[in-house]
Amino acid sequence: MTATDAARGVNGRDAKTRARNLTRLEARANSERARAEFASTLNALEDKLNVPKQVRIKTARAKARFRRFADEQPGAAVAVAVGVAAVVGVTVWLVVRAAVDGK
Repeated sequence: MTATDAARGVNGRDAKTRARNLTRLEARANSERARAEFASTLNALEDKLNVPKQVRIKTARAKARFRRFADEQPGAAVAVAVGVAAVVGVTVWLVVRAAVDGK
């Protein structure tokens, strides 16, 4: 075996080692990417299935929408508020009356 053959053998081994290490690095990167995607999916599912959180989000959006509406059309906003109060009042009155008459 000559010095050139020995150098080639070492380089051949080094190339295989580098390729194997690169494959390990690729596998590690792929697994980290998969973990990150899985965590993202779980977070999205938690957000979607968390009913109190969804209610808070939707309530905040509705309040913001109503405030914007009230800023743009204050007269209409007052009319809507009075209408909602009237409907709630009549509903409560009917429920109480039915409960009292039912005795």
